[in-house]
Amino acid sequence: MQASGRSTALKHIKNLINCLVNIKDETGEFLLALEDGRVIDTKGWHDWEWTHGIGLYGLLKQNINTMSPFLTAAYLHETKAANYLVHLDSWAEWAMHDLPPHAHHQQLWDDTLMMTVLPLTKIGLVLDRPHYIEEAKRQFMLHIKYLQDLKTGLWFHGWTFDGHHHFANARLGPRKLLDFIELLKLPPSDGLRMFLVSSLVAQIDGLVKYQDEATGLWHTILDDPTSYLEASATAGFAYGIMKSLRLRLIPREERYLKAAQKAIEGVLANITPEGELLKVSFGTPIKLTSMPYGQSLALLALTEHLRTFV
Repeated sequence: MQASGRSTALKHIKNLINCLVNIKDETGEFLLALEDGRVIDTKGWHDWEWTHGIGLYGLLKQNINTMSPFLTAAYLHETKAANYLVHLDSWAEWAMHDLPPHAHHQQLWDDTLMMTVLPLTKIGLVLDRPHYIEEAKRQFMLHIKYLQDLKTGLWFHGWTFDGHHHFANARLGPRKLLDFIELLKLPPSDGLRMFLVSSLVAQIDGLVKYQDEATGLWHTILDDPTSYLEASATAGFAYGIMKSLRLRLIPREERYLKAAQKAIEGVLANITPEGELLKVSFGTPIKLTSMPYGQSLALLALTEHLRTFV
């Protein structure tokens, strides 16, 4: 399927939204049992989890697990579409003072940036609490220091100070840096901004190298060609590359343009006529199913495609 034509893109966006708001776990396979006895619906809309938080953000941007919905809530509070002051305040204070890093002692995980640090950043901006923003800056620098692979530019999934290693050495491509750079609105000459952009460019260069030539998709573990080809991560990477092009964080070179175009074509090839994004991974061991965040990332990619190329 060709990734061209405004009407085609808009049709896919409409179908993706319809599938997102109506998504259900028909079999109960994706219920998540927590240690305190609760059972969370990670696929349907009966509960809140990170799967729903990213899904809501994508829908909003037509752009911690239980913390990530507060990123969208902060945007809605800012526009006075709703009053979430009490909730934003209590969650942010909990995140600042009581939340252990990704709920694991002496460990860093890249998930924390999306699930906690981005919401904390936005809440700090909306509620005018600079100390939240400074903590978010510290967290991003800390995660870059320990998770970015100097050889490939990609990020390891996690790091433990208890043993000083990256667990299984799985390299992933986080999508958080770009939105953090945009949120901060720092001038191009700002030292932190230059540091963050250099990390972002190194990631994108690494991603371009590992893109599957035949499909335009990326593997779940980026540098492991035996791992699954995965569509939601591909949508996120396409969004990141195209938005970086639009914001002039990377030059409009052929390798970047080609990678973004191939990625969009790969995403479109995995959207059903009903608007369901296929080849979306969930959990460990990996299962392939539709998920709210998959729908969201496809929405982000296609809307960014409209802004950048169509």
